[in-house]
Amino acid sequence: MSAYEFIKQKLAENEIIILDGGIGTEILRRNVSWSDHQVTKLPEVIRSIHEDYIKAGADVITTNTFQLSRRSFLNHFTDQAHMRHIGSENLEQRAAELIQAAVNRAREARDKVAGDRPVAIAGSITTMEWCFRPDLAPGLDQARAEYLEIVQVMGKSGVDLILFETFNGAAEAKVALAAAAELHVPAWIGFVCDAEGKLFSGETLAQAVEMLQASKPDVILLNCAPPDDINTGLRELTRHCSRPTGAFAHIGRFDPPEWLFTDEYPPAKYLECARRWVEMGARVIGGCCGTTPDHIRALKQGLP
Repeated sequence: MSAYEFIKQKLAENEIIILDGGIGTEILRRNVSWSDHQVTKLPEVIRSIHEDYIKAGADVITTNTFQLSRRSFLNHFTDQAHMRHIGSENLEQRAAELIQAAVNRAREARDKVAGDRPVAIAGSITTMEWCFRPDLAPGLDQARAEYLEIVQVMGKSGVDLILFETFNGAAEAKVALAAAAELHVPAWIGFVCDAEGKLFSGETLAQAVEMLQASKPDVILLNCAPPDDINTGLRELTRHCSRPTGAFAHIGRFDPPEWLFTDEYPPAKYLECARRWVEMGARVIGGCCGTTPDHIRALKQGLP
């Protein structure tokens, strides 16, 4: 049985799946810059973070690939010609190379410390543009082409599933899920909600669930919002969603371009939040920005 088949079996049996915690913020917490994702420059740092999450009890670990796409490099230039004119060499291929390296770091960590315990690797992909700005989203045809490109690289690199996370609208989520389905890679979709439990596109979660009904994602989650916002959104999501649901909140504050760590949600308090999410029906529980291996350990030890 593959690692992902094991995860799907647990979901079918209504068991709790533990997702890992923050990756980018954990890099910062270890006094390393997040620049260039560090998957090739400091592979031992990235590998050690994955190892710590596996040791803490994560059933699924995510690759350090958030916002990693060819578009993320091209956006620094006027256009492709300008990038080729003044940019460093290999920028057009760099995203694919870094994605492959990121998957390798996760696989190396799993091979080293997971032992016989099945641990699935989720390829992390967010929106094509800034995840909190749905107004910046590209046209759906362009988005589809770019998601196909990224999912194909991840699939060939050996991920067990794709975790589309921090999506701000249902239309782009539908396109992303279609790309994964076309390439036969299992996919979960995570939405970010506001304090009223709505998507940043203005859609309700009921509307999002309805739009994704034919897409049939294996899990629909909420992520990258404070725990209280997750509470509000999850009540709405579980009311309308017949598929497995999940939640992974952020803790702390965004201090562009990096993260401000706070002590509002130590592991024990975060566990209390997670217990409420489980009571609401969520079955995949983890952490987003600001959470640490200690938070994931608390979830593993404290959830049923």
